[in-house]
Amino acid sequence: MTVKRGGVVPAILLVTTSTCNSRTSPTPSQPPAPPAVAHAWADEFDGPLNSLPDPGRWTYDAGAGGWGNQELQTYTSSTQNAHLDGQGHLVVHVESTPSGFTSARLKTKGLFAAQFGSMEARIKVPFGQGIWPAFWMLGDSFTGANWPQCGEIDIMENIGREPDTVHGTVHGPGYSGSNGISAKFVLSNGQRFADDFHVFKIQWAPQSVSFYVDSVLYQTVTPSSLPSGAQWVFDNPFFVLLNVAVGGTFPGSPDSTTQFPQDMLIDYVRYVPLATASVR
Repeated sequence: MTVKRGGVVPAILLVTTSTCNSRTSPTPSQPPAPPAVAHAWADEFDGPLNSLPDPGRWTYDAGAGGWGNQELQTYTSSTQNAHLDGQGHLVVHVESTPSGFTSARLKTKGLFAAQFGSMEARIKVPFGQGIWPAFWMLGDSFTGANWPQCGEIDIMENIGREPDTVHGTVHGPGYSGSNGISAKFVLSNGQRFADDFHVFKIQWAPQSVSFYVDSVLYQTVTPSSLPSGAQWVFDNPFFVLLNVAVGGTFPGSPDSTTQFPQDMLIDYVRYVPLATASVR
């Protein structure tokens, strides 16, 4: 996504402490204890039907105004637009109402930020012309005015006119908007991403971001991928966003073929820090 999305959300990062009981230096027969390792942050979206997502992990962007991309929806924090389905999924629900389209944009800013490791989500996307679901990240320094300098990593974007295709993109100073560093993953045999759940993931290390769909690597971005002289801005903490936009410069507007309502179902979001992350 481009500057379009901004927002703030809650999450919890747990860190283990050393289990060494001695304050003295280790002897040769007692090797040093390994450094403390951050535990994975995750939300499995378990909870009662029609309950709100965990407020300790997620908050919301709300309002209209196009979000920098001439989008048509109004984001709300209502359970109508974001709720648990009682079967282990978060539902981002898109409605067409007499006064316009409503949807939700959830974020972890202020609650959780990741820096390096594996970030993934298992998602079943909605479909239709003008529908624009995304799973993405913004630099934790994001203020609304410092994009694209803060950095943006779009782990998954899908637009309605490309039901078999998702995009993985990074945006930064000198390579943002339509000039983002991007690649596509295309399903075979006429499959659509709306037909089933898929796992969208980045494996992220200093000076490297790799993109996966269902464990298949389809793009790795490094500083050498950027335009000459451009700044790499992806070695800092980033927060997570989930949303479904309607319309905008990327997907175009809904048309007579677009069906409402639409739902994006998220089975989980999981983060494993670099020290323990592995490609699966």
